Amino acid sequence: MAEISQKKRIWGWFFFDWASQPYNTLMLTFIFGPYFGQTAAAALMANGMSEQAAEAEAQALWGYGLALTGVIIAILAPILGSVADSSGRRMPWVWIFSVMYVVGAFGCWYTVPQDFSVFWALVFFGMGLIGMEFATIFTNSFLPSLGPREELGRISGSGWGFGYVGGVLALVLMLALFQAGDNGLTMVGLEPLFGLDPGAGEDTRIVGPLTGLWYAVFMIPFFLWVREAPPHDGAHYRIGQGLRDLGRTLKGLPSHPSLLAYLGSSMFYRDALNGMYTFGGIYALGVLDWSIMEVGIFGILAAISGAVFAWVGGHADRKFGPMPVIVVCCVTLIFTACLIVGLSPEAVFGMAVEEGSSLPDQLFYLAGLLIGAAGGAVQSASRNMLTRQANPARMTEAFGLYALSGKATTFLAPWLIGMTTDITNNQRLGVTPLIVLFGIGLIMLIWVNPRGEGART
Repeated sequence: MAEISQKKRIWGWFFFDWASQPYNTLMLTFIFGPYFGQTAAAALMANGMSEQAAEAEAQALWGYGLALTGVIIAILAPILGSVADSSGRRMPWVWIFSVMYVVGAFGCWYTVPQDFSVFWALVFFGMGLIGMEFATIFTNSFLPSLGPREELGRISGSGWGFGYVGGVLALVLMLALFQAGDNGLTMVGLEPLFGLDPGAGEDTRIVGPLTGLWYAVFMIPFFLWVREAPPHDGAHYRIGQGLRDLGRTLKGLPSHPSLLAYLGSSMFYRDALNGMYTFGGIYALGVLDWSIMEVGIFGILAAISGAVFAWVGGHADRKFGPMPVIVVCCVTLIFTACLIVGLSPEAVFGMAVEEGSSLPDQLFYLAGLLIGAAGGAVQSASRNMLTRQANPARMTEAFGLYALSGKATTFLAPWLIGMTTDITNNQRLGVTPLIVLFGIGLIMLIWVNPRGEGART
């Protein structure tokens, strides 16, 4: 077999971000998530619930479903990472979870509004999300092998930016060819492709098969060009050994205060960021009364912003290190969360606006641009920061722990949002826990050594 160049290997690694990003962009945030909120609310109203209560309950159900998915990811991620490190084999796991990604995404096609099942919608979506998150753990662990330490920030940022471009393109294709607006036509004035029926939600549900097919096609460069070193002689998966290694790592975390503080910090700020991603579209539908088409256009702007600033953040990371990038992004996201909570169709930060004013909508578009910019940069810098904190010989395990900390994301933030929404019966106030989570994450960075464990400050 011909030798694969390092440049081609890096580009193969980039293609995972390109292939997987549509699950975040189309499924989680801008198309399927809002569709779930809209369709679940309609089903609840058909059973006699008031519109405001139904919209709040739909948001809460989405939050609880993601919370359960997050628990599964949080428990299994470090275990699988440790088992993989013990064997020296990561690629088979990427294959397994890629299949879960595709099957879960395709399954979302069957969430018909006329016979809508909250349970099955969350099962299919959760299966795909678990597949994406677990595949990400194993692909992220290849990062330290792609270049020298001083170049990893730039490589990570370029990969994340490339992924956002993929997400933008997939979203544009969805809105241009499939998603119908109120007039029954797509964003470019076409009838939905393949004769898809908007009345049956087919123009929206097609997002599942589109996302699955996109992943299957664009993972080909990854599987062709990314190679891992051959495992040592006699290596095979040892679950017991992996669990013992993980136990030693967890037991030893207090003796690595910088790594421990970073895992804790990233747990909270990534919790909050994913809460923004998860509930942004549902919030726009329920609070600002946007259509799914408007949410999609909002998503395009946010994703373009994310692509640009992931690249910018990668170069800033290369020059200044990941810590300043993370701090600036956290401060920006705290401001953005406050902005979102302060918006309603009738008022901005408690100050009344004229009926029909576009100011709340304009400010929410601004919030989307800020979420995209800060979110893209902070995620790129965060995975590079982990490579500085972790033991190079246990990198997959470290990214498993990183997933564990981040997947308090998919259960802590959604649970808090769901609970707050239930208590207040108000979607806008339901988002307030994000401000606290960002703040805690920012404060905990005080105890993180920017240069990593063992380095002198």
